[in-house]
Amino acid sequence: MKKSIKERLAVLSDAAKYDASCASSGTTKRNSSNSGGLGSTEGSGICHAYAPDGRCISLLKILLTNFCIYDCAYCINRSSSNVERARFSVEEVVWLTLEFYRRNYIEGLFLSSGIIRSSDHTMEELVRVARELRVTHGFRGYIHLKSIPEASAKLVEEAGLYADRLSINIELPTDSGIGRFAPEKQPVNIRKSMADIRLKIEEAGEPTLRTKRVRKFAPAGQSTQMIVGADGANDTTILQTSARLYGSYGLRRVYYSAFSPIPDSSKNLPLIKPPLMREHRLYQADWLYRFYGFDINEIASTQKDGMLDLDIDPKLAWALANRQSFPVDINSADREMLLRVPGFGTKTVKSILASRRFRQLRLEDLGRFGVSLKKVKAFVVAGGWTPGKLTERPNLRDMFAPQPEQLSLL
Repeated sequence: MKKSIKERLAVLSDAAKYDASCASSGTTKRNSSNSGGLGSTEGSGICHAYAPDGRCISLLKILLTNFCIYDCAYCINRSSSNVERARFSVEEVVWLTLEFYRRNYIEGLFLSSGIIRSSDHTMEELVRVARELRVTHGFRGYIHLKSIPEASAKLVEEAGLYADRLSINIELPTDSGIGRFAPEKQPVNIRKSMADIRLKIEEAGEPTLRTKRVRKFAPAGQSTQMIVGADGANDTTILQTSARLYGSYGLRRVYYSAFSPIPDSSKNLPLIKPPLMREHRLYQADWLYRFYGFDINEIASTQKDGMLDLDIDPKLAWALANRQSFPVDINSADREMLLRVPGFGTKTVKSILASRRFRQLRLEDLGRFGVSLKKVKAFVVAGGWTPGKLTERPNLRDMFAPQPEQLSLL
């Protein structure tokens, strides 16, 4: 029997939950009250939905179809999987997006798909959805499209005219891992597609000679996702791959998704999923690399096995391993060194630099900035405060690591 739209929505929204790269930030602001049409990218009054695994989402996040001609071992929708299959038409995705938006359930659309027939055919269907929403219905909300590797340059270019963000999933951090678990995919082609999108984004950022105006092409940039814990790659390898992707292709974000064991999977895949804390630590390390001036090798050097410490955050782990750099005087240190103090975020450092121009800061002033004094007092010097021997204590880590718990026998 043919499934109803509701039944297919349940299947295809559940199938899309494994893709973490669905943020709706970084695009240009649009408002239908100024230009006509429907919706905006302001994000006001948006209701959040929760995926079955607990993730909070504010986009209609679905696959066009979970049929796929590829047989990637780690994918629940691989061609050899026995999962329930479903497919939407272009018109049905457009209708769902508009109706969900009118009900204030969502702020936009995140649309991906299994590969059907060919890369070009699949990409053409995705582009048709975006074109219908933008041109026919005047939709001003957010659209994120998955770009299909090996799709024609013309289709990708058209996708960038309608979508706020494009993304291509690198899937695994090493070429050998992709070759082992997804032999039909070519890492070289994935990277070429990323490079092509970067060039188009940069070209669109240059004003034309005729109009002197900047064109819009995927204004929220491009992103990718890596699966964590499927192929045995350690955290250092994952972060080094991320650094190369940021540097080579100008990515806005690399998303990390902890591998979830799937039914009837390859015997080469792990049976137990990695802890979600590992995913969280990778995001923290990623943030240190992008916004705090840390080098990947600095972050990775704190652990001998190439894995991040699950009990404490990466900045604190670095500080404990480099105690010769502390304590830091908050009234004289430069911005770069203040950013390396555990417990200091970019906003805190900005507040410190602004406030110390007018008076000497004391330890209690940091508390007024929202800083955890327990976390920072071993690493800073302030007016009336010096940590003394606290910074050198051999058991300093024990002050921050979670205490062991007695497990129940019942």
